[in-house]
Amino acid sequence: MFGFGVLSGIVFLPLVGVAFILALRGEDEATLRNARWAALSTTIIVFLLSLYAWARFDPSSAAFQLVEEKNWFGAGLFYKMGVDGMSLPFVILTTFLMPLCILASWESITYRVKEYVIAFLVLETLMVGVFCALDLVLFYLFFEGGLIPMFLIIGVWGGKRRIYASFKFFLYTLLGSLLMLVAIMAMYVQAGTTDITVLLHTAFPVTMQKWLWFAFLASFAVKMPMWPVHTWLPDAHVEAPTAGSVILAGILLKMGGYGFIRFSLPMFPDASAYFAPLIYALSIIAIVYTSLVALVQEDMKKLIAYSSVAHMGFVTMGLFTMTQQGVQGAIFLMISHGLVSGALFLCVGVVYDRMHTREISAYGGLVQRMPLYAVAFMVFTLANVGLPGTSGFVGEFLTLVGAFQANTWVAFFATTGVILSACYALYLYRRIIFGVIEKPSLQGILDLSPREIVIMAPLVLLTIYYGVRPQPVLDPTAAPVEQLVKNFDTALSTTKAAALPKMQAQR
Repeated sequence: MFGFGVLSGIVFLPLVGVAFILALRGEDEATLRNARWAALSTTIIVFLLSLYAWARFDPSSAAFQLVEEKNWFGAGLFYKMGVDGMSLPFVILTTFLMPLCILASWESITYRVKEYVIAFLVLETLMVGVFCALDLVLFYLFFEGGLIPMFLIIGVWGGKRRIYASFKFFLYTLLGSLLMLVAIMAMYVQAGTTDITVLLHTAFPVTMQKWLWFAFLASFAVKMPMWPVHTWLPDAHVEAPTAGSVILAGILLKMGGYGFIRFSLPMFPDASAYFAPLIYALSIIAIVYTSLVALVQEDMKKLIAYSSVAHMGFVTMGLFTMTQQGVQGAIFLMISHGLVSGALFLCVGVVYDRMHTREISAYGGLVQRMPLYAVAFMVFTLANVGLPGTSGFVGEFLTLVGAFQANTWVAFFATTGVILSACYALYLYRRIIFGVIEKPSLQGILDLSPREIVIMAPLVLLTIYYGVRPQPVLDPTAAPVEQLVKNFDTALSTTKAAALPKMQAQR
């Protein structure tokens, strides 16, 4: 079949790098340097392979492409891979961020280096697998497997409260996903298969849809995370190493939104329409409440973490409008947030590596000693605010347009989040960058190194490029989103038509 083997190569090639690093013996500096270079080389090759997959992808088609399928356990369970316009952008985002994470950890991680890069390579395999899997059981294995390396990254290489944060992260996400496992088993009993391409066209009874929808919600809401199950995220971000925070914000949070797109909306359309007001309410609370909480934070990482929860509120709001603009805007916002939020955590890591503190009060006037850093931080801050001309504007605008079509009050309350995001983001930037340098410890602080410029430059360019020309993300998502919305409306119409005779008979 067309493209056979490409996706499996992208998914499992990082494990080849793992095998090579495991073969390295010793803990001397030369061995650790080889381990870093092996990890970096592997992630770059995986990224190039994902670009090759993109080149072979037809963005005008709504069908799954690059499909590969093999019998696995039998009885309707398959090893099946494939991507469409809604999943391939997430694959590219994942493979793009991974080399930057390895570079960001080049000097800051000094102990258990081999284990650290192995954890990241294994995590890459599991994250890419989530976006490529076309079998529910395979998806669940990748989805849950990602908990293990991230648990280790936080728990071993994190801050002072790393054990607490890692266990909180693990327990929250695991407990939520157990309900999804029960739902997967119920779907298998009902449909006789876990093939996602078949389940997308399986009509589940309305009552069953509601229970299945809630079971999937329990997993995806924690993963995004949605209010009120978001409390694990600030702790995890604060304690995680810089690269861990980048992956957590850039990729792992997007798995929840991707799950809504791939499962909840197309497979349970009646339940999604029924519970849409609940999602709107939770989204607005997340946007407004967590923005207000971000305003009073004194830790840079915590402020950005609460900002992520607010932005994910826009995503869930846009998805459940079930309009072309709303769903496409939500997908675009997730891609943009992966770049911008990941870049903001990298900016925090830059000054943390120099000063070993994330307290906002410890900084001020950095523009006088770090002009390149100030420019890069400004671009990402303005993108986080949603300034026109940056990638953050496109996604927020489209989700608000979709919300306005669905419910004007939802759009009105969500728009207040744009104002609040400007408040906390510009407040952070002013306190860190502007003013005079009053603290003696900042007098000798150095600007971005060549390695840090290599990390920041592509993120700055993409943030501006996607703000001016969003077509590389919007074009491939147009056809599958259009089909998703059309199938959603058709399913609702069919359900209403089937229910009408019963209502007339009752009268």
